Amino acid sequence: MARGGIGSRREIERWISEGRLKLNGVTVTLGAHIKSGDYLLLNDRVVHWEKFTKQPTRVLIYHKPVGEVVTRRDPEGRPVIFTQLPTLVGSKWIAVGRLDINTSGLLLVTNNGELANRLMHPSTQVEREYAVRVLGEVPDAVIEKLKEGVDLEDGKAKFDDIRFYAGEGANKWYYVTVREGRNRLVRRLWESQNIVVSRLIRVRYGPVVLPERLKNHSFYELDAKELGLLFEFAGFTAENLSESAKPDKK
Repeated sequence: MARGGIGSRREIERWISEGRLKLNGVTVTLGAHIKSGDYLLLNDRVVHWEKFTKQPTRVLIYHKPVGEVVTRRDPEGRPVIFTQLPTLVGSKWIAVGRLDINTSGLLLVTNNGELANRLMHPSTQVEREYAVRVLGEVPDAVIEKLKEGVDLEDGKAKFDDIRFYAGEGANKWYYVTVREGRNRLVRRLWESQNIVVSRLIRVRYGPVVLPERLKNHSFYELDAKELGLLFEFAGFTAENLSESAKPDKK
């Protein structure tokens, strides 16, 4: 189900724990297997799951602008990223992690829930790299402290790398790398040292880099070779990528 894009592995595990999935009339438990001819219900509605097994994996790099939220529906009526993506038939796009409303840059989306789960799972420790604009001078001692680790309200955290990039006036640009997906982690690390972040852009997620010419609200679809490298990075063999849809640009 996750591989077919019905939902992420975490979503499906939650559905199982809540008793919302039934297989051949029996409530599904963790570890259950599904085979050809099985009858699957989600919230008592039939899931035509077999067609999902034929879905080729697609992965998009989306350049998220500030102001958009990574959700399917927003109760406050703010723009959501999924309305900017091509329509899928028989599956749905799954965001690989999130970016908060004030953060822009690279967001991976895929129709393969298993791939999304592997790229997001804490045990994978995928590097996330950000370009950060901060206000004022940052002493070397503060840089070292942020690399060694500081105590936040949800535990100790650190930057795995910090590199000065540019800036001669009040604003300074740095590149920072983290291996966790905690909420607002990059901002909170800087704020722990009373440093104001005025702009935050994710430029890399694992081996995938934000293309320089990819504009806000636009996406780039990984080709077969790029998909193969991403599958290898995620730790499993790619499916037959020759069946994948042709790359599309917006």
